[in-house]
Amino acid sequence: MTDGLGLGNAYGATLDRIKGQGGEKARLGMTILMWVSYAERPLKPDELLHALAVEIGSPNLNIDNIPSIGTLLACCQGLVVIDKEASIVRLIHFTLQEYLRAHPQLFGTAHSTIAETCLSYLNSRQVKALSTTASPDLQSTPFLDYSSLYWGTHAKMDLSDRAKLLALKLFDDYNNHISAKLLLKERTRYYYSYSVNFEKLSLFSGLHCASMFGIEEIVASLIEVESCDINQSDCDGNTPLVCAAWGGHEGVVKILLGRDDIDPDMPGPFLRTPLSWAARNGHEGVVKILLGRGDVSPNKPSQWGETPLCIAAEHGHEGVVKILLGRGDVSPNKPNQWGETPLYIAAEHGHEGVVKILLGRGDVSPDKPNQFGETPLCFAAQNGHEGVVKIFLARDDVNPQNPGFLGRTPLYLAAMSGYEGMVKILLERGDVNPDNPNRSGETPLYIAAKNGHQGVVQILLGRGDVSPDKPDRSGQTPLCIAAENGHGGVVKILLGRDDVNPNKPDIIGQTPLTQAIQKGHAGVIALLQPLASTTPSTT
Repeated sequence: MTDGLGLGNAYGATLDRIKGQGGEKARLGMTILMWVSYAERPLKPDELLHALAVEIGSPNLNIDNIPSIGTLLACCQGLVVIDKEASIVRLIHFTLQEYLRAHPQLFGTAHSTIAETCLSYLNSRQVKALSTTASPDLQSTPFLDYSSLYWGTHAKMDLSDRAKLLALKLFDDYNNHISAKLLLKERTRYYYSYSVNFEKLSLFSGLHCASMFGIEEIVASLIEVESCDINQSDCDGNTPLVCAAWGGHEGVVKILLGRDDIDPDMPGPFLRTPLSWAARNGHEGVVKILLGRGDVSPNKPSQWGETPLCIAAEHGHEGVVKILLGRGDVSPNKPNQWGETPLYIAAEHGHEGVVKILLGRGDVSPDKPNQFGETPLCFAAQNGHEGVVKIFLARDDVNPQNPGFLGRTPLYLAAMSGYEGMVKILLERGDVNPDNPNRSGETPLYIAAKNGHQGVVQILLGRGDVSPDKPDRSGQTPLCIAAENGHGGVVKILLGRDDVNPNKPDIIGQTPLTQAIQKGHAGVIALLQPLASTTPSTT
């Protein structure tokens, strides 16, 4: 069982034994294996037991149908176990999952069966009676969470006529159904980190839900209803088109855009349009579809001034960037409200491919600063993106010594963040001053000492053109600031130099030792006290 080699015959023989049990045991055993191998996430024992009790299409949940754990395990002839540590039901070995997926005929229409089961559960009298104003009792309805969050995922993969009817039945009163609230909570958790206004839960319609899952047949049925508001925003501010564009559901996007009353540029959360959301998630097909319309603005900004190109650059979606730049009406230099261009944003997040694409254009300035004076190189250095920094340094039109906010150079920012490899790359250049201070007089060595980056301190001290005792404007030396912040390792390195004065005071007379004493750094005090010219009072 360590590598699973040669287990195919054993699995086949065991499945034959399961089927050979006959009757309810055989049906139950194969159904359990279907659920465990095709579920979108591992199921807890109670979840699976309740799923097995569902009678598809029945308006009631019959608790007498719920099998015991013992029955569950016995029917599967050892192929399924309960993982007590994780509290889940799982297959005996990962190779069994591969075997079952390689033999889909064992379960027939697995995804449609699971979708029908989930929808029957949600349409049951007991679940429909649950209030949306209180937290649901998952102990009495343990299958509620899974069925609410994943019925649509299974239905999209294989939508049967019965599943479609059950979904439309669910949507008859979806605004007041607990599953809508659970789905919105999950969407908020993974999509936006955005707070849902559950007081407006009634705005989250079946059309929003079906568009979010990308179920084309159901969307097509829903928009035929006369009362359907194709542009209605839900309690998150999403239109059905935003929901579909976010998920990259090209078929649903085309269906929605087929309506004459659709507003394809109507923004959702953060004033991001459907195009912006598609660009954010790298859905090239949806981006092309939306850009094919004359009433979609390719430069429409969000509430922070981000264009779709900015958003695609931020998330590193090279294909979307190329599509947008292929248009003559997309500005490659249009900044957000902080003055950050698409190139700046791509460099900040370390997306080398996007940086290369943008720099391949003649109309993109590689050294354009944001509103604080920081260049793309500055932020790439600060965030440790060595590949991006190398791309910039290979160009003649990029100044590696360009000071940004408060006079902080790329080297200063790399030293501040403790990126040793970045510091080495920048120091290899002959036009980078390793001792250049910012406006407060802090050198790269000073800021590395202040933040306790021993490796950077050693790299800088390994050069002959770095002054180890150079103070800032307040008179504090690298040793003094390291002592104040309790960085014993940096203090020890600096004290190992003959050109560092261990007793050098700042402009108010504070020495490294007095700073360490005031802050109570015992280890640093022990290093400095033997070298002190006078021993200050510890009171």
